[in-house]
Amino acid sequence: MPGPGKVTSGTRGEGCLDIHLNATTRWKDVPEPVWNYTLGGYQVLKKWLSYRESALLGRPLTPDEAQHFTHHVRHIASILALHEKLDAHYGASV
Repeated sequence: MPGPGKVTSGTRGEGCLDIHLNATTRWKDVPEPVWNYTLGGYQVLKKWLSYRESALLGRPLTPDEAQHFTHHVRHIASILALHEKLDAHYGASV
C-alpha cells in the first residue's frame, strides 16, 4: 500500500489518479486536472492534504475532514467544467 502523500494511477485509466493520504485513506479516480489545479501558485488539493497528515496534526484524519476533501474535489471539478463559460461571461461584462 502506498504511504503518505502518494499519488498513483487511477483504476479508471489515464487521466485519473488515486490520492493516498496514508495506508488506510485514499480517494480513487480523482481527475488529473482537478488534482493539478492551482490557485495562487499552490496545488490546492495537495496543499490541503499536506496540512492534515497525522504526523503534523498528531491524530488521524477525521471522517468530516475526509468528506470535506471530497467536496473540494467536486467543487474544483465544477469550476474546471464551467471554465470556458465563466471566462466568456467575464469577458462580456468587462
